[in-house]
Amino acid sequence: MIEYFRMTTIANLSVQQLRRAVTLKEKIQSLEKKLSQLLGSTSSVEADVQAPKKKKRAMSAAAKAKISAKLKKAWALRKAAKK
Repeated sequence: MIEYFRMTTIANLSVQQLRRAVTLKEKIQSLEKKLSQLLGSTSSVEADVQAPKKKKRAMSAAAKAKISAKLKKAWALRKAAKK
């Protein structure tokens, strides 16, 4: 919902306002970087800007075998239907 609101707000801005917003955003990021360098640690704001890490999904061997068996059966049925 918030993303929709942001997009709607951005769509209603003029080109000049958008350029000003981009300039301000760049200044903010630059100042946050300088602050984190000065403090010697990563600020919580900078951590929020970074993309979240995606979790790798694991599939059990049994699930893989089940899917493989179903696909082989489906391929066999298609092959038999073509003859």
